[in-house]
Amino acid sequence: MSERVLFITGASSGIGEATARQAADAGWRVALFARNRDRLEGLSEQIGTDRALALVGDVTDLDALGRAIGKTVEHFGGVDAVFANAGTGLDTPGIENGDPEEWCSMIGVNVLGPLLTLKAAYGALKASRGHFVVTGSAAGRRHIAGSVYGASKWFVHGLAGNVAEEMRDWGGRATVIAPGMVDTPFFEQPKPDKLKPEDVARAVLYALEQPRHANVQEVFVMPTG
Repeated sequence: MSERVLFITGASSGIGEATARQAADAGWRVALFARNRDRLEGLSEQIGTDRALALVGDVTDLDALGRAIGKTVEHFGGVDAVFANAGTGLDTPGIENGDPEEWCSMIGVNVLGPLLTLKAAYGALKASRGHFVVTGSAAGRRHIAGSVYGASKWFVHGLAGNVAEEMRDWGGRATVIAPGMVDTPFFEQPKPDKLKPEDVARAVLYALEQPRHANVQEVFVMPTG
């Protein structure tokens, strides 16, 4: 059983929540970061407060992320892996009818969020020769007509690849998880024939549990339905 520490953003629901549960079951201690205090504290209690730490904050706020990483190190003794999972979509797709204010909000979460998370955690990861995992998307691996959301995920895939090269210099690893459509609260309507959050969580744990000399740089998961 591992005693390593995993810091997760977007941990209050969906993929983040499922990953927290699976990681805790595998022996990881988990630091849970999201905006929803009630859901975070409820999840922490379910996992067990000896193994889970609830940290309220926004991924677009570098100071909040820095404080959360600091509390994680203080509470658990270090950070061995970070899962930058927080993400959002758009209500109005396309360029012609799209809302620039909504674009800015999405870019803040999808683009700056992973970048700021990595910035805040970089020192802790370097100290542990740790692992950075980020949620990309199938939409970040192919062109979709007018998809601003997809373009934001292209950034995530580029960041993950570039960071993997940088972290290699000091023994760290970086992985992008690229799921197709997932049945999560991300969508207003249920998607019962698509991937489940637990499917993506298993991919995250697969990457994290590889021996130190091996780095799975991308996991591409698609629904069969």
